[in-house]
Amino acid sequence: MRSLDLTVVTWRKSSYSNQDGGECVEVSDDFATVVPVRDSKNPHGPAIAFPAEGWSAFVSAVKGGELSA
Repeated sequence: MRSLDLTVVTWRKSSYSNQDGGECVEVSDDFATVVPVRDSKNPHGPAIAFPAEGWSAFVSAVKGGELSA
């Protein structure tokens, strides 16, 4: 797998992130085939890149209430 240059991507905070500063996830929509995800409290730390189809399925499951805490 080739490495992704994440130094120039646009990150957005998930609408499901906790609004008081904890539990924050950021994602980038800058790639067609993968979705990089990172912890917003550690923006210079590692990011995980998920296949776009897998990320889409995960988001759909969260929105549909299929995952519980």
